[in-house]
Amino acid sequence: MTVIDSDAHVVETERTWDFIPASDAHLRPVIVTKPDKAGNDVRYWEIDGKIRGTVRQPVGKRTEWDPNRVAPDMESQSAASGRRMEATDASKHMEDVGARLKHMDELGIDFQMLYPTIFLRKLTDTDEARVAICRGYNRWLADIWAQSDGRLRWACVLPLSVMDESIRELNWAAEHGANGVFMRGIEEEGVLQDSYFFPLYQEMERLNLAVTVHIGNGNPAIESLLSSGPGGSPFSSMRMFSVAACHSWILAGIPQQFPTLRIAFVEAAAQWVPFVINDLARRFPGRHGRAAPVDLLAENRVWVTCQTDDDIGYLTRVAGENNLLIGTDYGHTDQSAEIEALRIFQEQGTVEPRVVEKILDTNPRAVYGF
Repeated sequence: MTVIDSDAHVVETERTWDFIPASDAHLRPVIVTKPDKAGNDVRYWEIDGKIRGTVRQPVGKRTEWDPNRVAPDMESQSAASGRRMEATDASKHMEDVGARLKHMDELGIDFQMLYPTIFLRKLTDTDEARVAICRGYNRWLADIWAQSDGRLRWACVLPLSVMDESIRELNWAAEHGANGVFMRGIEEEGVLQDSYFFPLYQEMERLNLAVTVHIGNGNPAIESLLSSGPGGSPFSSMRMFSVAACHSWILAGIPQQFPTLRIAFVEAAAQWVPFVINDLARRFPGRHGRAAPVDLLAENRVWVTCQTDDDIGYLTRVAGENNLLIGTDYGHTDQSAEIEALRIFQEQGTVEPRVVEKILDTNPRAVYGF
């Protein structure tokens, strides 16, 4: 059985932007240092004169496991299993592709599907900068893919506000190892079922690339509103938009308009899937004059990543066995990260071995087109 990590990350560094074409070098993100509220110096990305997010810790520092750390991360997950399989920053930041591949071998992972970090939120106000930054990122990922002999697959990022450029960049990425297109549940340009995106979907069908909806938010006003205050968190501002996007995608009939297009919803867990299926079953007769398909995800070519603490046995009964994936969130240290998720999933014994093989191998091959 091949083991495919359906959700892993790269962490962008200054080297990422070395791949921006020389003619657009003036548009590259730069690092600035500013004090936070406590007076501590913090490094930020500055793009078109605005702060656009924090810079991850510099490459070269090896992270050691701290048993008193509360937040789950790569090292604490490995320690919990009785093993110390640390990830160097050079591996997470892709400064050393060989180190990444070696760590994958230690974790029992054959392939990873790579998603960005900095693009989870809006990056720039200008089309010119969007095009340059996307070109740089995609060429960086294509270089990583080539160095990995195809073990590190990737989702390209597109300047969605400029559709002609998006189509051109999509074709370039497809020729250089991309297996999907990174999108968020809500984009600045609209929601995923909007007709604005139809030319993109048509070209993706032709190129056999999947829509890969990662948690994120491309609309700064909505993201800021839902992440503020004592109850604000990425659950409201990022994750819930993946749930809504899945529901709307199916209800709007997008799968029928693009009958070979595949879509994956990544890093939002999967416990919400029965809720969506049940609600669509109620709405279909009134909206479409017919009952919803019994195998709703499969009929609409929708895949969803689950987590090891989801009730995967229940999910396979409700959503089917053929449309679930699983990933590690490798490269990040938030609450979604579980560096040994694939090993834990194989060993926890709550799912039949043949279903385990589907979730780790058959299903990701189907959606990503490996």
